[in-house]
Amino acid sequence: MLHGNLNGLKPADLRRLERLSRRKVPAREIISAEAARTLTSISADLNRQVGVFVERSGRLSHVVVGTARGLFLPELKEYPLGNRMLRGVRLVHTHLKGEPLSRDDLTDLALLRLDLLAAIGVDRDGLPGMIHLGSLKPGTREGDVTEVHPPVDFHRLDFDAAAFISALEEEMGRAAAAVMKTHHAAERATLVSVSTGPRYAQEDSMDELKELAASGDLAVADTIMQRPSRIDPRHLLGRGKLEELVIRSMQLGATVIVFDQDLTPGQGKRIAEATELKVIDRSQLILDIFARRAHSREGKVQVELAQLKYRLPRLTGRGTAMSRLMGGIGGRGPGEMKLEIDRRRVRERIAVLEKQLKAISRSRRQRKARRSRAGIPIVSIVGYTNAGKSTLLNALTSSATLTESRMFATLDTSSRRLRFPRERDVIITDTVGFIRDLPKDLFNAFKATLEEMEDADLLLHAVDAANPRFEQHIASVNSLLEKLGLDGKRRLLVFNKTDLLPRGLSTTLCRRFNAVPVCALDAATFTPLLGAIEEILWPRRQSLDPS
Repeated sequence: MLHGNLNGLKPADLRRLERLSRRKVPAREIISAEAARTLTSISADLNRQVGVFVERSGRLSHVVVGTARGLFLPELKEYPLGNRMLRGVRLVHTHLKGEPLSRDDLTDLALLRLDLLAAIGVDRDGLPGMIHLGSLKPGTREGDVTEVHPPVDFHRLDFDAAAFISALEEEMGRAAAAVMKTHHAAERATLVSVSTGPRYAQEDSMDELKELAASGDLAVADTIMQRPSRIDPRHLLGRGKLEELVIRSMQLGATVIVFDQDLTPGQGKRIAEATELKVIDRSQLILDIFARRAHSREGKVQVELAQLKYRLPRLTGRGTAMSRLMGGIGGRGPGEMKLEIDRRRVRERIAVLEKQLKAISRSRRQRKARRSRAGIPIVSIVGYTNAGKSTLLNALTSSATLTESRMFATLDTSSRRLRFPRERDVIITDTVGFIRDLPKDLFNAFKATLEEMEDADLLLHAVDAANPRFEQHIASVNSLLEKLGLDGKRRLLVFNKTDLLPRGLSTTLCRRFNAVPVCALDAATFTPLLGAIEEILWPRRQSLDPS
């Protein structure tokens, strides 16, 4: 199979290259002496670099013709990496001036994860000269991931390629297993942010992405941030940074790349093809977290709906190759493509889920009507994710809702009864946590859950006062409430986790933001909060005895 720069080649040259492609070399040899002589002879005659990809069995799979300076390597789709340490093929090519392995050679070795890379010098007579070998380093040590072996005269080369590759792959496997043992997470991820905005905003966003990764049971192997003058519309990252991303991920054993920015379907596909790693964006990570944490029927329906709407534009196929024939009148020809069948089924499932959500909304309205007849006020706890809303609900009502110090620990709404003095009760509800730039599909899917807040007589806006980004969190929650049309609701700002603040700072902050301080772990701090709720719901002038 011939590839590369074939322009200007004579038919005789093409026949020589085709004969070379039909050769087979012993598995233990990097390349046989006969094949090497043919390779260097053709290279000398063409004054171009020529290379061959050699499978572990010894079969030559690709013959590549380049220029005098380098090769343009084809895509190796026939040899997907999957979970393998190495690709399963080695590259042997010529260097017309006998020069050592270049930076481009070593980059190709690392990015393609080749078994071996060899460059054979071409002497004046067109015969093999010195051979330069390069291989990947085992382990996940930082620094250069490639190793250059000392050059040796080709005719004196004594190198068992099969044994070397087998030992290298085994050692790389042991190193990767050792890395995974040190982390309880199922996968290791490299987090990437590409932004033209302010540096502080990018750093804050990356910190939040780290928290999301931890909530999604991902171990963060590395973070890469780039601030280009212009965003690359194809890969977001520039070529150099993309190569660095792949090499760093390989060094640290990362199997997932998570982008802080939402990727278009085309960008996600191109980056995945270039890196051969799993590529997801912030929205997909949030959807995955939601899918794990949703337990109620309503939550599961909402998450599945959001996932399907996210994936629908990302369904891609290969054209008519995926079509199926349909019989009967009007069914002649290629028929309906499999891709279109998949999309149609997704749309049908979306329609079913939307009907289920409407039914859930009707049930909610019926419950609302019953509560209205009973005259019991409703208080909804809202706030940024991980602000301590569920802990606050548990402490106020002596309940046992799941609580964890991670983002989106709970997704399903919980309602409990809270009793006040003078035989007064309220229904207090814990809602799903908000987050900056909530994905559109997720926002729409959870609109039914967020309708709980429409019924509320009071919104308790819980804020993690110990978080350095609490002001941005307040702004994000206010923005989402405005989108929901709830900005006119009565609100009480509650600064939680004040026990983590320096003494006196909580008082200053509460005075500045007109908030009530609490520590959800200390019931003794609830008196001001309960008094503020009671004053809002039952003002004193209305509660005075007329007599």
